[in-house]
Amino acid sequence: MEAETERPVAQTAHGRVRGGTEGTLAVFRGIPFAAAPVGELRFAAPQPPRSWENVLDAEDFGPIPAQAEVPSSAVAPPPNPFDDGRGCLTANVWTAELSGNRPVMVWIYGGGYLAGSAADPGYDGAVLAEEGVVVVTFNYRVGVEGFGQLAGAPANRGLLDQVAALEWVRDNVAAFGGDPRQVTVFGQSAGAGGVAALLAMPSAAGLFRRAIAQSVPGTFVSPELAADVMATIAASAGTTATVEGLRDLSLVAAVDALDLREHADRWGAFAYGVTPFSPVVDGDVLPATPWQALRDGASRDVELIVGHTRDEFRKMLAGRGLLGRVTEEMTADALVALAPEGYRAAFPEATPEQLYETLHSDWLFRMPSANLAREHTGRSYLYEFVLEAPGSGGVLGACHGVDVALTFGNLTGPLAEKMLGPPPPNAELAALSAAMRAAWTGFARGEGPGWGEFDAAGTTWVIGADPIVRSYPEQLSANLWAGHDFPCLPLRSPASGRERTTS
Repeated sequence: MEAETERPVAQTAHGRVRGGTEGTLAVFRGIPFAAAPVGELRFAAPQPPRSWENVLDAEDFGPIPAQAEVPSSAVAPPPNPFDDGRGCLTANVWTAELSGNRPVMVWIYGGGYLAGSAADPGYDGAVLAEEGVVVVTFNYRVGVEGFGQLAGAPANRGLLDQVAALEWVRDNVAAFGGDPRQVTVFGQSAGAGGVAALLAMPSAAGLFRRAIAQSVPGTFVSPELAADVMATIAASAGTTATVEGLRDLSLVAAVDALDLREHADRWGAFAYGVTPFSPVVDGDVLPATPWQALRDGASRDVELIVGHTRDEFRKMLAGRGLLGRVTEEMTADALVALAPEGYRAAFPEATPEQLYETLHSDWLFRMPSANLAREHTGRSYLYEFVLEAPGSGGVLGACHGVDVALTFGNLTGPLAEKMLGPPPPNAELAALSAAMRAAWTGFARGEGPGWGEFDAAGTTWVIGADPIVRSYPEQLSANLWAGHDFPCLPLRSPASGRERTTS
């Protein structure tokens, strides 16, 4: 065991923290960047943490945020001594040394705005940090705690947590050898939705210089829709969607029991998604959807990498037990609810299941991601990941999330093995991971990712066994979705089928 005097100590704005040495890196875990969101602060905007006098032990992850289901691959961390075991808003740092001025990469995890934790071993930052960057991961509130629309509480508390974490990075990362002027925020799935939202949020302006958004969800919702979803969840638990109504209650069971499709008459397209929570375009925390905000010039000085996998929805089909079981009726229903005109004619050889999968991949992730690159008035770079996941019997294709393990270089462990198969990883996967890490860290250093900017020709890095740069591979879908800007999803009037919003 290391002697106490040999462990690295860093001075933060709220007190000293003592981490550990792992290989060539100094690693700090569980550093509070905000006060525990419990009691009177449970549904409040994040508040600064209390300062401490003694050196805070920072070798273990902070508690996992409250959520419907704790990820099976996550480490169950011990309580934070300052927050009675409930202070989940903590940050983690991997750095080569405490001195220096290295670029910083800040990760936002996915999980459908419903689950997730920075304690997941798949998000270990060691491999990336060894390539000359400081890596920061952090927890933010999810589910009802972070995204439930409640009377008496600010909207988008999970996004406000992300801003608070970035403010902590700005104020403290120099103590870990990082350059606060060279911050890249990156995330996947709901984490990419967070990145996209941050690009549109005035409170996040100036907190990062570059952004990487991997598989951006297109579902951003109106306050009316978010409130109706939350009222439905609360009513099933016998309470109201208010701060007082939920003060001492957990809605985990009610969230688990919710079937989105049962409410399609009111929730419209949102009922065809995969989660009951999404960022709320409330006009304050989030003034507009990311696509609208970028089109209007928001974050024009931020460089952006954005992309998606080829077979985004395949894993969702498998998770729902629908591989090989999608019917013509299911596809016809989805086409009416989600598709622009001409979808079936554009894919005449597709089976019902192939068309169903393509439509959901396009609507949920592929077209929102590509459109973000198109709408950005600053520098943007587009990619598509096409290498098929060898894990799970090879049935998942180039599915949602397969790129995460390669992004971090963590090619073993529960998250990776589900996608990539048992260890050791093959040479092709290792080489592709190295290429992705080189592109991401080169971008973070300000050198560009290594391929051309997205332009009228649709320049795209296609990440496969032999990565190439070419025109956008999904242009057929892009043509169908031309003119669709992924607007804020509204609440509908069930009597008339028309959208219902307030003005």
